[in-house]
Amino acid sequence: MRIVIKIGTSTLAYATGQLNIRRVEALCKTMSDIRNAGHELILVSSGAIGMGVGKLGLRQRPQDIPGKQAAAAVGQCELMYIYDKLFSEYHHTVAQLLITADNLTNETRHGNFTNTLNRLLELGVVPVINENDTAATEEIVIGDNDTLAANVARSVGAQMLILLSDIDGLYTADPHTDPNARLLPVVRRVDEDIKKLAGVSSTTQGTGGMVTKLRAAEICLDCGCEMVIANGNNPAALYDIVEGKPVGTRFVGERT
Repeated sequence: MRIVIKIGTSTLAYATGQLNIRRVEALCKTMSDIRNAGHELILVSSGAIGMGVGKLGLRQRPQDIPGKQAAAAVGQCELMYIYDKLFSEYHHTVAQLLITADNLTNETRHGNFTNTLNRLLELGVVPVINENDTAATEEIVIGDNDTLAANVARSVGAQMLILLSDIDGLYTADPHTDPNARLLPVVRRVDEDIKKLAGVSSTTQGTGGMVTKLRAAEICLDCGCEMVIANGNNPAALYDIVEGKPVGTRFVGERT
């Protein structure tokens, strides 16, 4: 199975911006094991700006575009160093792909991007994709790696997209503020009632939220790709997700 896994900033790092070493090590170990089982993996990783903030010792995330771009430039090096080191421990090779919206909308560039990605998968490589934050100011403002991951999944014909974040899935209300909120285990279509359940992001590190995850779900359902929203706090849950067991919220097309 071809699987795209998107990891959010809140999964990779503490609120301080410093790397959550134990969690990232567990994630890379689990993903390596899933790769060993024969699955093709593509990693869409947020966290460049957050890692840069920590590396530079900044007290808070920059608010201006040049500041965000500078933090991203520093943080991307740190991210790839970590992924290369940890995946190498389990004899897997990673590759870095920094893309802009043009790689998804321009026919020629999209073709080149897709061909490169497919060849890397043929070679057994784990591609690590992120928006090129130093060049794509629109992405930094919108902060939408969820939709980016869904577009990558659609481009390469992935069977599953897994979005790891700081929340267990889609709830009937915001679980951070409403104790009566219920987790929705399965969603078959993203209609207006489902869209109304989207709240705002609970983290100050990343810039996405449930709205972008539902947008990603629409893209996936439209192309026949299953999507799961799950909490990144428990990396071992990836095993259950891949095996189809009930974890988080699973978006599947309506059966006919």
